[in-house]
Amino acid sequence: MKLGLQLGYWGAQPPANAGELVAAAEAEGFDAVFAAESWGSDAFTPLAWWGSGTQRVRLGTSVVQISARTPTSCAMHALTLDHLSGGRHILGLGVSGPQVVEGWYGEPFAKPLARTREYVSVVRKVLARREPVTNPGPHYPLPYDGPGTTGLGKPLKPITHPLRDDIPIWIGAEGPKNVALSAEIADGWLAIYYSPRLAPMYDEWLDEGFSRPGARRTRADFEIAATCQVVVTDDRAGTVAGLKPVTALYVGGMGTPELNFHAQVYRRMGYGDVVDEVTRLFRAGRKDEAAAAIPDEMVTETMIVGDRDEVRAGVKRWSDAGVTMLLVSCHDAEHVRSLADVVLR
Repeated sequence: MKLGLQLGYWGAQPPANAGELVAAAEAEGFDAVFAAESWGSDAFTPLAWWGSGTQRVRLGTSVVQISARTPTSCAMHALTLDHLSGGRHILGLGVSGPQVVEGWYGEPFAKPLARTREYVSVVRKVLARREPVTNPGPHYPLPYDGPGTTGLGKPLKPITHPLRDDIPIWIGAEGPKNVALSAEIADGWLAIYYSPRLAPMYDEWLDEGFSRPGARRTRADFEIAATCQVVVTDDRAGTVAGLKPVTALYVGGMGTPELNFHAQVYRRMGYGDVVDEVTRLFRAGRKDEAAAAIPDEMVTETMIVGDRDEVRAGVKRWSDAGVTMLLVSCHDAEHVRSLADVVLR
């Protein structure tokens, strides 16, 4: 099992100790460091800044939102970071949700699967640099020939030669069709709220993608990086209780009551009634009650919490289920070291 440090996205201010966390992850044998974005900080800049002090760890986005940049712009970011890091970049992509896509980026959310497929295709054409990039659309036509065009657009190749012409692309996916698409066109799956209990269901989704004509990977060389809180503690009950408010936020407060992708994941796990109750309470402003309504097993199903032996057993369970990397959040360097000691030693 590999470990990836998840820096996430910033809140009101940049994190005070991110550089310390990245340095500890490099020193302790973590495989990668990831940064995310929502509608504040971006994902590429922190990796370039804090990653400049590293030599070994891979630097990944988990995730950049495809509506935030055109595919050619995203490819420019990726080839730049890959050069600066000496070939250590992982490009993690995701569609986000309609509130962000339409409310923040001013783009339509419709057809997320088709947009993802086309986006990845254009990024790969840029990085391959075999010929001027063209794309018939309909989502990202190149050259653009729609309303208001001058007619002067021409196909281009990137001026800068990419260090690698095939930077790994991982896709953040939660639903069956998007997971299958990841297996077909990507090099890895960024999984959130992964449950080892549901591994047979995930395997069906993945195998559908692997079996499609032209699929890039097989199970043997496809990476599954799952976001997972890993906490080594002798106070398992207290720690689980402390994690419930975050679960309540994502289950009951993200997206809209009609369309919350995180809530849909928990419904597939069999927690539909709990999701309904948590959503009702959270939307009514009763956040403490929403957290209290979450059963312990709903937390521990997607996280690993316990003493050293329990954590090691949990990591083995996730590995046996097909996960190749755990994406973990750490609050300080000592937390990084403790996880490395239990998981990697």
